This record gives sequence, structure tokens and C-alpha cells, in this order.
Amino acid sequence: MTKPPHQPFATIDDDDPNETTFAQGRLTGQVYTSDAFPYARPASSDNGNPARFVYQVFDNDSESELVLDGEEYRISETPKGRFQFKLIVVRDIGRVKELWIHRVPAKESGQPAKVLLNLKGEDAQRLVDMLKALEYMPLDGTRTRLGDDVIRELLDDPMALQRAYGQQQSTFRELIADDPSASDVIAIASRREQVRLFHRYMEDDDFFAEAARTPSGSKPEAVWQRFFEANPWILGVGLGSQLLTSWDDDKLEKATTGRSIWGVGKRIDALMETSGRIRMMVFAEVKTHRTPLLKRDHYREGCWAPAEHLAGGVAQVQGTVHRAAAGYLDRVQKQNADGTDRLGDLTYLLRPKSYLIIGRLDEFISEGGGHHSDKVRSFELYRRHLAEPEIITFDELLARADWLVDMPAMAVADVPAPLSADNPGGDPVSDPWGDAPF
Repeated sequence: MTKPPHQPFATIDDDDPNETTFAQGRLTGQVYTSDAFPYARPASSDNGNPARFVYQVFDNDSESELVLDGEEYRISETPKGRFQFKLIVVRDIGRVKELWIHRVPAKESGQPAKVLLNLKGEDAQRLVDMLKALEYMPLDGTRTRLGDDVIRELLDDPMALQRAYGQQQSTFRELIADDPSASDVIAIASRREQVRLFHRYMEDDDFFAEAARTPSGSKPEAVWQRFFEANPWILGVGLGSQLLTSWDDDKLEKATTGRSIWGVGKRIDALMETSGRIRMMVFAEVKTHRTPLLKRDHYREGCWAPAEHLAGGVAQVQGTVHRAAAGYLDRVQKQNADGTDRLGDLTYLLRPKSYLIIGRLDEFISEGGGHHSDKVRSFELYRRHLAEPEIITFDELLARADWLVDMPAMAVADVPAPLSADNPGGDPVSDPWGDAPF
């Protein structure tokens, strides 16, 4: 008895196995393939290309068949039977040239396998494409009809879906709106795009200069003010250990002294508050990534003094916070548009936390990549000895934003196996928070 190598078979009681006996001996749950051979069809464009036969068998507990009984048809149940799917794949993976469905008789019958269906060429490929497309067809909705060319294009061309979106954007939006997980995908994609813009502002001087150009002149700080107004989440998770949100629902920048915190007076670039049942006021002043951190020349050998705008920014924030806290008692009551108090909507000013966002750390790195250790020491000692404000550089803020948008992908890659009776401790998993830039 002979049989193709490396294929698990049940016992074949035949000294000369054929198509039928092989089908009877194959095991369910297995896919069988033949050795590769040259496709021999002189009239076909695939003539001579490598091909393989692929087989799989299925056993039914019972079958239903339509039987004519006099003038009426009735459905009858017959004993279980076996069917075999046989395909020939040529040249490319998944490219089916011919397909057979066999009815496999019982061994004791002595009958050959019966061909129930035989599809060739395009017909065989259409059936395969239809089965593939079932994975993407919704179960609800109205009647629809897709041509073979549409199905094949969607399956074969990665850009086809993008072109379809360009032609039917409203339909895609409706599908996305009905998908509870789609909002997360959209939010992450939007934030990733904003982080790319952050990178470009930092790395492309001409692009940043164009963004800063206004009818009244160049205002570099206004670029960052607009950017953080549009993306308050970057400051909210990038500055401190607590989640920060805008104190005002409409605008980050706010007057903090003068007539009132709602009126004209001293302004702060970002007025925020901590999140929780009890909220604390937080102040942030934003300069630019181009602002120098240290003076050009050392003050004494090995010591560099803070640059003018760094020292001035520190004094500015300290003065703003002091005046704001002195102008109120321990807390600020939020008000509605009509001037009435929002009951219970209070923010406390108990030694408010403050931040100064300024400059970038690569000021201390040479073109060759070396660190200027004396400058690093001078800057770090200066900011670490400040009680307030905390100094954050733009590249540090960008690193946190990068980590935040990459975190979902890292978390999915490191998802542990679920806890179960067989796995009570779960699989060991790396800590996705371990590389967090804070």
C-alpha cells in the first residue's frame, strides 16, 4: 500500500488506493496537499506554472434530501455521509483553477466517489472569493448586490477600500458611528496626527516660521498657544502626575488678575485644574522651543546662568500665581454665563502648582552628539532647586505625547492571557508603563 508522505490518514484497507479510498481514509479537521507539479494545460496562460491539489473532508451527522413522493416533494433525513472538497491551486497562493465537491460513499459500498459539483477557471475563483467576502458582510441592513469584480478588487487590492471611502464617505461615517470601538480608533489617529504636527514645529524651522506669520507680524508664542488650545490633552497628561483639564470650558488662556478671573487683567497662557472630587488650580506659561535656556557665555568657569527669558519667565509665573492667589480667598467659585454661581463647582488656590514650558534640551548637545556636561549641570541644578514653577522643555513634553499615542499599540502587544482555572496567575507580561517618560 502506498500513500503520499507526511499526510495523516485513517486506516486504508486497500492495496491500490485511489481517489475514493484516499477520501475515505482522510481525517476530518485536516487539510491535505499534494506534492507540487507543473500545471499541464497548453491552452492556459498558467501552463507550466507550479500547482498543487488541496483536499479536505467533512462528515455530516445526517443529510436532508428532497424526494418526489407522488405529486409532492418531501424532505427526508438520510444517514450521515462524507463529502470531500478538492481544489487545484496554481501559481499564486489562493488562486484556484478548478474545484470539485465529491460525495464519498461508505467503504463497504464498493462505489466510487461521486462528483456533485465541478467548477473551472473563473467560476471556481468566484466561489472562493464569495466565501472570503462573507467575513466582511454585515448581517443586518438592506438588500445589496456586489459584482464579482468589486469583491475581487476589495480582496486583492489594499487601496481599493481607500478608493471606496473616497467615493462613499457618508456611508463609511455611518458605519463608523455605529461601531462602539471606532471612536477610540478615530481619537488615537487624530492625536497621532497632532503629535506629527508637534514634531514638525520642532524640526522644521521654515514651517514654524510660516505658521507664526500673521498680518501684524511674527508671533512665535502664538503658534504654541493655538496648538495647545486645540490639543489641551498634551498639557493635561504631559505636565504633572495628576490629570489636568482646562479651568475654562472654552479657552486655556485666561486673565487671572485685574477686575476678576473672568475679566480683564494679567493673563496666563494655560489656566487649568486638577481632576477629582476636589480640584486645585494649576498655572502654565508657554514660551517657545527656540527660547534659550542658558546665557551664551559662562558666568564663571563651568557655570552658566539662566538665559534672560528663562529667568524672566520664572519671575513672570511666580508673580502671576502670587497675585492670583492674593486676589482671592482659598477658592474660586465658577459662574454661569448669566453670572449665577455653579453650586459646588469650586477650584482651590492653595499654593497652586505652576509650570513654565520653554526651550529644548538639545541646546546642550553638540552636532556630533556629545553632551555639554557643565551646561546640563547648570540647568538641572537651577530648575531642581526651584520651588515653583516647574520647568518643562518642549522636547520633554513631546516625548510624553509620543508615548501616550503609542501606548495603545504597546498595551495590545503585551496583553496577557486571561485568568482562568487553568491559568490562575495569567501569563507574565512586560510592564507597558516601564518606558513612560515620567
